[in-house]
Amino acid sequence: MRLHVGCAMWTHRSWQGRLLAHPLAAHERLRHYAGWCNAVEGNTTFYATPARDTVASWAAQTDPDFRFVLKLPKLITHEHRLADDEALRAFLDAIEPLGPRAHALWIQLPGSFGPDDVSALARFLGRLPRSHRYAVEVRHAAFFTQAPAVRLLEAALATVSAEWVPFDTTAFFAGPPTSDAEREAWTRKPRMPLRSVALTDRPIVRYLGRDDTARTVEGWRHWVDVVAGWLREGRSPTVFVHTPDNADAPVLARRFHDQVRLRVPEVAALPEPLPAEPATLF
Repeated sequence: MRLHVGCAMWTHRSWQGRLLAHPLAAHERLRHYAGWCNAVEGNTTFYATPARDTVASWAAQTDPDFRFVLKLPKLITHEHRLADDEALRAFLDAIEPLGPRAHALWIQLPGSFGPDDVSALARFLGRLPRSHRYAVEVRHAAFFTQAPAVRLLEAALATVSAEWVPFDTTAFFAGPPTSDAEREAWTRKPRMPLRSVALTDRPIVRYLGRDDTARTVEGWRHWVDVVAGWLREGRSPTVFVHTPDNADAPVLARRFHDQVRLRVPEVAALPEPLPAEPATLF
């Protein structure tokens, strides 16, 4: 029984020399991050399809059970509104070296993508190869407030056993921002109602806390309960922990994992982090 946890990235300036060794060559950074977490969001792929050699280096730095949830390029999801099959083929070819590490391909749709667009999503999902799993994130308010829209989207996802990814920002927006990073995130992050329904055996959750650790931990209590329940049902969840500054995100992800393991002791332990500082003689 395994719970995967991770962050929005595998390298961050504030982690250098504190959580991860510094300096590190580019081809070593993911390996050191993988000592803290066993999953990562592939947000960089939203901006451009990576070179196949780059993806091969990601595979070389991680074990086969490490999970990448890779975001489809915005060229496909936002600019061409799911109608660019050539770009899709290029992306699928580029990520092939990941093999089983490509846990799910993440289709994040813009806020303008509403119920009237679900038919386009259904056609797109129908064209995708069955060799991958898929996860969809929507941000149009109707999918959270109107039952017919919910049923319409869930039916489209069910045709290919795709998951619906909730991005939980309720803890973040529970109080006004108190730091520069929170103020910046306040203007960029979506205010979506809480959703915690799993459609498949591999649910994926994105959780945004605060820069105050206590408030972050308080805000995820709901998810500890939900994820523990999913594990007892035989599901294999993946949870990504964000904060506005992400300074302690790997530590928080491990803390979330520890809290769930207290409820479900059969969950496999996370790896031990690699030393952040060189060994000394004394």
